[in-house]
Amino acid sequence: MITMLDVSLRAGVSKATVSRVLNGTGQVKESTREAVFKAMDELGYRPNFLAQSLANRSSNSIGLVVSNFEGPYFGRLLQQAAKLIEASGKHLIVTDGHDTPQGEQQAVQLLADRCCDAIILYTRSMSETDLMQLLANVAAPLMVINRDLPLAREHCVFFEQQQAAFNAVNYLIQQGHRDIACITGLITTSTAQSRLAGYQQALAAHGIALNEDLIIHGDSGVPDGYQGCQALLARDINFSALFIYNDDMTIGAMKALNQAGKKLPQDVSLFGFDDEPTAPYLQPALSTVYLPIDAMIEAAITQALKLIAGEQVLPLPPFIGELKLRDSVVPGPYYR
Repeated sequence: MITMLDVSLRAGVSKATVSRVLNGTGQVKESTREAVFKAMDELGYRPNFLAQSLANRSSNSIGLVVSNFEGPYFGRLLQQAAKLIEASGKHLIVTDGHDTPQGEQQAVQLLADRCCDAIILYTRSMSETDLMQLLANVAAPLMVINRDLPLAREHCVFFEQQQAAFNAVNYLIQQGHRDIACITGLITTSTAQSRLAGYQQALAAHGIALNEDLIIHGDSGVPDGYQGCQALLARDINFSALFIYNDDMTIGAMKALNQAGKKLPQDVSLFGFDDEPTAPYLQPALSTVYLPIDAMIEAAITQALKLIAGEQVLPLPPFIGELKLRDSVVPGPYYR
């Protein structure tokens, strides 16, 4: 087995110099760097970065935990994270938390065991108490996305979920809709709870009584939207508008409505959430909430790099959604 000592002898430098070249630490002349890499090529040496990470307690990498790998939303997040972390000169290590508190905790520990310089956790499931314990117990700097941590605002990047849902449903009401149905995401998650709360808040703000029969609890995929809308239609309750947890579910709901003979948007106006790339190309083009995931992951990575460097970090302001108004909403029965 070729060792670092063999490389140092071939390059005519010390073993410590080879180590500095591989780790990118200290000052090494460019000619020396070239000599080391040439020796590595000639000998076929491949450094054991895992062993180096364990020895140095640093892997020159940032770990990212996402809820799952499904849908364009997380694809967008991963693409932006990979670009930004690569530009910082570090490596990205990605795993998923299987959308459970236990899975997310295990994923964070996995990345910590691999000596990631910092860890970014996108969570939909963990409680605030558990997140605060992670911050206290994980040695690597931790940034949390999608959750507000009032006691550790410098370690979280979050989005005003409830306010964005309120704005969407409020717009439907302003357009003359009062019988507004809602299909939620997985109601055990804080994201689904916040968006449902925004729906309820908008109805209350306009003095519209909450009708529980107009609410269906789903999950997050296209089939869940389809099945949820079928269940809603089976209740045989009139509604002129439908607010849905995300755009994927809205696509499923559109199929169920079409199969039921509903004209869109004449019979039912639709409002989604996330502004996926397909949203403007649906028929009708979907009105939805734009969630600035690109800016959120950039803020989390920037904050993580500061923490790695030992710099002081300040709390970040919450991110705000933007209503993307398209063809899927038309004036309702009470429009004036």
